[in-house]
Amino acid sequence: MMRTIQMTIDEPLLNQVDQVISELRSTRSEFIREALKLALQRHHILQQEYRHAEGYRHQPPSAADIDEWTDLQVWGDV
Repeated sequence: MMRTIQMTIDEPLLNQVDQVISELRSTRSEFIREALKLALQRHHILQQEYRHAEGYRHQPPSAADIDEWTDLQVWGDV
């Protein structure tokens, strides 16, 4: 289901969007939908990275944890 919304956008940005959608043979709605999807994906990734960093801040890895992973690394012919 699609809903119609109204939004305000400054003229220079709208001109850039119109130029790109002309090149892509697309519509403003389709372009903005895709831009919103990408923004939501980026937001989700940033949230995961923040939670990951917070986890390490609250419980840093021990030297044994690091050694365990170092032993599993394959560096190729050295």
